[in-house]
Amino acid sequence: MNDVAGQTDTWLCETAGSICKASGFYTITKTLSETRGIVCSDHIRDKDGLWSVLVWLSILAVRKQGVEEIVRDHWAKMGRNYFCRFDYEGVDSRAAYYLMRDLEAVIIDKAFTTQKFSVGNNIYSVEKADNFEYTDPADGSVSRKQGLRIIFTDSSRIIFRLSGSGAGTGATVRIYAEIYERDPERHNRETQVVLGPLIAIALKISNIHERTGHRGPNVIT
Repeated sequence: MNDVAGQTDTWLCETAGSICKASGFYTITKTLSETRGIVCSDHIRDKDGLWSVLVWLSILAVRKQGVEEIVRDHWAKMGRNYFCRFDYEGVDSRAAYYLMRDLEAVIIDKAFTTQKFSVGNNIYSVEKADNFEYTDPADGSVSRKQGLRIIFTDSSRIIFRLSGSGAGTGATVRIYAEIYERDPERHNRETQVVLGPLIAIALKISNIHERTGHRGPNVIT
């Protein structure tokens, strides 16, 4: 996103949503309303999804191309971000809380920023790890504890988020993984293969299967 914003001279605001998904419209709608004069009514539920659809419809109308053609053109110019999300639903709330608490203690330790993880032929060196907080540029309000971030020197990242939403009862623990690929020759690889090493790291440092009793995620996006 930094590359795209820089090359197109576009205003960029990192939000609580954008740390873990491409849009982040749930937070952005408030900012648009208060800084850009765009009305984002609070009484409309799931307006982040509606805004995502409206943005895509606007892109299609201007570009007059199909979605795949637009996306592949973007990859050719800016590179591709491989992304996936693992949802562990119906997790015991106490187990989820302590998992996130203990994981945060691990990643905010100064020693963690010197860690290197070797998976197959890949080596990932930690550059930064924190519990993300978002400062709203419109009113200065701060939203803390928005996700545990592990960012590596190659810009790939792992995010852990705890949510009360999801199917059924209990908590939902989400793991996000993302890798940036500039080489056009590597833009057609299978997503799970590309992100496999990052997922392996996430599972190792969190011990999520052992601590939640889940054998795997309920949903993979």
